[in-house]
Amino acid sequence: MRSTICGRLLLAGACLIFGRNLWGQQDGAESPELPKLEVAVLYNSLLTNVVRANRFWMQGGSVQVDGQFWHALGLEADVSGFHAENPNNAGVGLDMVTTTFGPRYCWSPAHHRYSVFGHALAGEANGFDSIFPAARAASSSANSLALQIGGGMDLAVKHRLLLRVFEADWLRTQLPNADTNVQNNIRLAAGVVVQFK
Repeated sequence: MRSTICGRLLLAGACLIFGRNLWGQQDGAESPELPKLEVAVLYNSLLTNVVRANRFWMQGGSVQVDGQFWHALGLEADVSGFHAENPNNAGVGLDMVTTTFGPRYCWSPAHHRYSVFGHALAGEANGFDSIFPAARAASSSANSLALQIGGGMDLAVKHRLLLRVFEADWLRTQLPNADTNVQNNIRLAAGVVVQFK
């Protein structure tokens, strides 16, 4: 499973980097500014549930790679990991890794140090080191679709170094839970962002 996640992250990063280079080689009267590439390292806190009534927090981190290609539009790849030691005192832990990819819009007013962004990402959620009920037998791991929609704000601290003041996302997963098999999670994050131009 780790090799699959690493492969997806490498593929997304390669697409962003090669797309950046190809954009810069376009011919034309107007030469657009080379797109910027950003790498964010974030601390995450995720409000989730085992079943409808039982909510708990998971802690973790994420790495995001963003490439801005046309005006304020770009692409983003996000890999996040979460852990809960003993949710709802059930005696069983829970670990989850999500890999998502999709469009991103970033807006920064002129002569200001902050920028705001929004994104809509889709990918896969991998749950493991837990109990996932199924029709025939329970399993210690499960996979599902992951949808992530949200946004946040960055504040410029130094040249090419930004502070992710906050990020808030709705993250939907569909891991088996013997109830609705749907989790509508709230993800809160903050961290640092490095720009490459």
